[in-house]
Amino acid sequence: MLRRLAFIALGCASLTAGAREVDPESGFVIDEHWEVVKATCTACHSSRLVIGQRGSRDTWKGIIRWMQATQGLWQFQPEMEDQILTYLATNYPPGQAYRRKPLSLLLMPPD
Repeated sequence: MLRRLAFIALGCASLTAGAREVDPESGFVIDEHWEVVKATCTACHSSRLVIGQRGSRDTWKGIIRWMQATQGLWQFQPEMEDQILTYLATNYPPGQAYRRKPLSLLLMPPD
């Protein structure tokens, strides 16, 4: 019975994951302008850093502005910035569970 439940759970997870095609190299969701995001973001850091975040268009814009002010990120042409923000806000919006919850203190290793 337990084996059957595990199989059903895996099947449901793969259906959900399969709904959006993902670039096998970067892990980015393949959608309009994903290649612009891949080329731009991975010029400085891993795609995992982007994929692990979630935010509204304003949140993503704030992250870009912070990187421009403190990390040496170049200024984008307005059209390119719009493409990047649209892609990120559409494919990595706020409210989706994307990380596990922190471990309970009871499960943490002793100091």
